[in-house]
Amino acid sequence: MITIVTGTVGLDKAAYLNKVEGICRQNGKNVKVCHIGQLMYNEAPDIAPGRILDLPIGRLRDLRSSVFKDVINLAKKEENLIVNTHATFRWKHGLFPAFDFDILAELNADLYINLIDNVDAVHSRLVRDHQIDHSLKDLLVWREEESLGTEMMMLACREMRHLRSTDSDEGLFGSMTAHQLYPKYYALALGHNNSTTEMFYRMMFCPNSPKAYLSFPMTHVVNMPDILAEIDAFRKLLTERMIVFDPADLDEHRLSVEAMTASMQGRKVIELEVLGETMSFDVSELMQVSGDIHSQIYARDFMLIDQADMIVSYIPRLADGRPGLSSGVERELQHAHEATREVYVIWRPESTPSPFITETATRVFSSVDEAIEYFIKKKYIKSSN
Repeated sequence: MITIVTGTVGLDKAAYLNKVEGICRQNGKNVKVCHIGQLMYNEAPDIAPGRILDLPIGRLRDLRSSVFKDVINLAKKEENLIVNTHATFRWKHGLFPAFDFDILAELNADLYINLIDNVDAVHSRLVRDHQIDHSLKDLLVWREEESLGTEMMMLACREMRHLRSTDSDEGLFGSMTAHQLYPKYYALALGHNNSTTEMFYRMMFCPNSPKAYLSFPMTHVVNMPDILAEIDAFRKLLTERMIVFDPADLDEHRLSVEAMTASMQGRKVIELEVLGETMSFDVSELMQVSGDIHSQIYARDFMLIDQADMIVSYIPRLADGRPGLSSGVERELQHAHEATREVYVIWRPESTPSPFITETATRVFSSVDEAIEYFIKKKYIKSSN
C-alpha cells in the first residue's frame, strides 16, 4: 500500500503522520513514512533551512526527482509506504506543481489523501513556526489549489494505470483488481487535536469499510447544550465504527460569526482562541474572507458527501417539540440522494417527517440504536458483542 499525503504549509503534517504511524504499529502494520521536504534538505545540505523554494526551478525539480527516485526504490522493499509531499507551491516563481507525472506513474500510489485544516489554525502555525508572508485569503486560495492539484495527481496515476492495463496481454484490466486499477482520492480534515488519524489508518488498511458523511444541525443549536450532547454522542458512536467524514472537523463558520458581531459593535480587532492560544485577528480581514469561507464550506461538504458511500443524518427534537432540521441538513440530504448515495435519517421528533425526508431517504430510524442495529444486519459494521 502506497499512500501519498498532501497539504499546504502550516498543517504540521509530520506530527500528524507520526500519530498515524503509531496507530499502524499498534495494529501490527509496518509503515515507512517519507517526508519529501526533509529528504530534499538531507540531499542538499548546502541549502539553508526554510530556503529551498528560493532555488532556481530547474535545480528544485532535479532535487525533487532525485529524492523521489530513492522513494520509488524504497517502495519496492517496504510493504506500506506513506509519502508526505505537496501538490502545488506558490512562491517567488508563482504557482507551480510540486510533482512530475512520470515519477507519479512510476511510484504508482494506491491512495491520495489531501489533509486540510481550519484557516485560523494554519495561520497560527505559520506565525509560530515559519516566516512566510501571508493573508487569510492566501491560505484559503492555497488550500483550494492543493486540493485540486492532489486530485490531478490521482487522475494522472489512474490514467497511467488504465493505459498500462490496456496495453497488457490480459485485456483492459489485466490482472488488476478494481482497487488496484483505480487509486482513490480523499480530502480529510485534521480534526480537533488530530482526531482523524484513526480514519487515515482505516482508509489505508480497511479500504472496503463503509464511509459515511455525518449530517446534523450546527449553527442554530449552538446554544442548546442538551442537543449538542445528543449530537456529540451520535458522532462519537459512528466515528468509532465507520470511516466517517464529519463536517464539524472544520469549524470556520465561527470566524464569520465572530467577525460580524465585532463589526456591528464597531470593534476593529478581536481575540480568538486558536490551538490553545489567544490570537488577534483584524475584523476587516475576516469580513473580507467571509464569503470565501462560506463558499468553501458549501463546496467542501458536498465533496465530502461525494467521497462517502452514505449520509447518516441526525435530526434532534428541540425543546418545543419541533424537529431540529436546518436548511444545510436538508440540502445535504438532497445532494446525497441525487448523488445516488445511501441516505439514512435518524428522526428523533415525535412528529412524522415530511415527504421531502421520507421520499429521498433510504431508511428512517427513530433512534441511533435502531440505526446501529440495521447497520449491523447490513454488515456495514460489526456487533460490539
